[in-house]
Amino acid sequence: MKFQGYLDLLKEMIRQPSVVGSEHAFFRYLKRTLEERGAKVTWYEGLMVAQGEQPETAMFSAHIDRHGLVCTGPDEYQYAAFVAGGRSDLLGNSVSEQLMGKVADRFQDLPVWAYDPWAGSYYGNGQIANAYVCERRNNLVFNVEGLSHLVAGTPVAMQDSLRRQGGRLVGQLDNVLTAAALVHLFSLGFQGTAFFTAQEESGKSWRFLLEWFRRFGSSTHELIVVDTSPFPDVASADAQALVLRWRDANGAFSVRTTRRLEALCQGMGIAYVFKDRLVEEKNGLAEAAGRKPHSLGSTEMGRIVVASEGLVQGTTLQIPTTGYHTMEESASEHACRAFLSALMRLGAVA
Repeated sequence: MKFQGYLDLLKEMIRQPSVVGSEHAFFRYLKRTLEERGAKVTWYEGLMVAQGEQPETAMFSAHIDRHGLVCTGPDEYQYAAFVAGGRSDLLGNSVSEQLMGKVADRFQDLPVWAYDPWAGSYYGNGQIANAYVCERRNNLVFNVEGLSHLVAGTPVAMQDSLRRQGGRLVGQLDNVLTAAALVHLFSLGFQGTAFFTAQEESGKSWRFLLEWFRRFGSSTHELIVVDTSPFPDVASADAQALVLRWRDANGAFSVRTTRRLEALCQGMGIAYVFKDRLVEEKNGLAEAAGRKPHSLGSTEMGRIVVASEGLVQGTTLQIPTTGYHTMEESASEHACRAFLSALMRLGAVA
């Protein structure tokens, strides 16, 4: 699987900015990187499609956006996912105070840098000083030092690099970790189709993907959406190498495709877990103890299954991680190897 080649690519990709809602510059980089590996690349609004000589072999999808900030006024910055998702307005569509508090705590004192959303040109670096909830607007606002020259609309990415610590990969992994795996798959001879979507973190990516399937697809296609899956600690994450799902909070996935992934894991000796069943088991215990249940979570696959009304069928394949949506998200190298091995088998890569 040329794992070192995958790591080298991941180190490069994680340094390319791709703030949700401002992914154009990353798509430019991605197009060149895929074409260097022999893929035929077609670029659509919010979507890049890479194909080999046999595009029907397998279909995978990964989102390429990551969390960051966007300048919304003179020396004012907001959480890009809230802005891109239209959840920072004054019409009652704002996020909960609990979520705003979580976000504010995730990025204290982090170094950031601004870039041109179209060309990727460097506009300077700074540091997040703090964040607060503006009571008048019921909105989360960040104070950033060193970037007072920016104009509204400029994205601000987290400065990041891949770190290897005790057999784990550490950084802002969601979702460059699995996107890099799909790019690397073409280096190994993959001849199928890979989709790369924008604005997943703001809940919009499924629209770009569905539009492609309405143009060219048929209900016979099986789509496998790849991503990371959060766990509370290293022990719970490392209890399995891969994460499967029968469903998410939106709806049920393809039983046939999910069983195929389960059989693949069993045949390859890869430890796996069904995330939805794990959550349901915990919710049963929580209900018995009078605690609030956890959500099954919302995925790109779930959104497109419901919206496509049967046109798109498929399931998810995920890598278990810790430190969800932080700069300290981590995944075991063992899980990444298992993930690549499974992709190779699914993608008919020798």
